[in-house]
Amino acid sequence: MYRIRFHGRGGQGMKTASCILGDAFFAEGFEVQDAPRYGAERRGAPIFAYVRADRAAINERGIIARPDLVVVADDTLVTVPAAAVLQGVGARTVLLICSNDDAATWTARLKRDCRVLTLPAPAAPEAGQAQAGVGALCAGAAAALVGVIGRAALERAVAAELAAHGAPVVARNTAQALAAYDALAAHQGLVSAGGAVDAGARAPVDWIDLAAEDAAAAAPDIHATATSLKAATGLWRVMRPVIDHAHCHKCSWICSTLCPDSAIAVDADHAPRIDYDHCKGCLVCVAVCPSHAIRAIPERGAAGAVP
Repeated sequence: MYRIRFHGRGGQGMKTASCILGDAFFAEGFEVQDAPRYGAERRGAPIFAYVRADRAAINERGIIARPDLVVVADDTLVTVPAAAVLQGVGARTVLLICSNDDAATWTARLKRDCRVLTLPAPAAPEAGQAQAGVGALCAGAAAALVGVIGRAALERAVAAELAAHGAPVVARNTAQALAAYDALAAHQGLVSAGGAVDAGARAPVDWIDLAAEDAAAAAPDIHATATSLKAATGLWRVMRPVIDHAHCHKCSWICSTLCPDSAIAVDADHAPRIDYDHCKGCLVCVAVCPSHAIRAIPERGAAGAVP
């Protein structure tokens, strides 16, 4: 059975990637199971999707714990523990990372006994535009690496999955998928199907008896203040809001009030200030600023762009 995981951020099309690859496997005569798994449903939050494909009926369910192939659409996720990119990666796993750093660099960084490949990272989108073609690119790369999916089946799968979005979108994503497929032609068939998982060999659960706790400790309500400061939710961002203070009219009650995460503070002179440790990149502030003094820039390479 082939077990494949796609890791990316919300808005990058990992669900689309799994659907395209699943359709392509099915067209080649495989039984298929594909599904996404969401954490926090916000743009930029880590998300993964998985695909199982086999010539026989698939009885496994749930998260893929021992993947044959892991495809990472955003290399910044590799260092985010919550993304679990490296979970279950073993010696026979192939790890494909969309990155501008080469495979040797990533192999040295990760120090993992697995095969690492890279594809050039997709270009960052323009302000206000969605990332285009990332899901199709990842599906095309995976189709090449498993070696049992032909170009025609991949092309039909992209068209079937994206038909509702119109011919230009289908054409653009088909080109992305086939480009990735061709780029990895030298590694075609590198990913091999894994063996069956013997559920009966798993150790039984050791139950632990927990004594009842005092209600003040065990109640679900959180009474302590400022606990959210400890979670650096800024790691979720794909686009970063940047304030142009030369054009800011200091009507900061608007952006600071409407920020859903209270990530915009107001200085003594009424100038707004964005807390990038906790700004999730929802871009509400960009939309509501009356003087258009807040713009959005791609998070990739944004360091140093903040005035």
